[in-house]
Amino acid sequence: MLRRLLTLSRYFVILAVGGILAGSVALLIYEGLVVMTAVMGYFEEGGISPKAAKILAVGLIEAVDIFLIAIVAHIIGLGLYKLFVDPDLPLPSWLKIRDLDDLKSHLASSVIAVLAVLFMREAVGWDGERNLLQLGGSVALMIVALTIYLVAKGRKD
Repeated sequence: MLRRLLTLSRYFVILAVGGILAGSVALLIYEGLVVMTAVMGYFEEGGISPKAAKILAVGLIEAVDIFLIAIVAHIIGLGLYKLFVDPDLPLPSWLKIRDLDDLKSHLASSVIAVLAVLFMREAVGWDGERNLLQLGGSVALMIVALTIYLVAKGRKD
């Protein structure tokens, strides 16, 4: 009886999966609307200038950052579902998830991409007042730490 209950308890992960996937979809839709509204707003204003182009570029980079976060959440949701509920879930060939370590590796790789986009956003929008070197150094340290984790994990496989 207890064994059966413990076996069935894995389905509680569906709550997390549902929440993660719903959040991912909501973020994708919301940010898509933000991008469309921003682009239409720039064309309606008619202000074509280098400054307007820079503002639009920074906005687009911020949108890419949000889209990446939504996609990472989607991958995490799919991975949890595959690991706990349906091991035969068909996923794209590039998305190999055999255990939680694979899921953590996908997350770490995605965080590296998000950090790179974050720094790029700050660099493009740099106004000369903030210390870009400190931010760049902090981001670089995080990327190095995550890369070391990924390399160490790769050696264990």
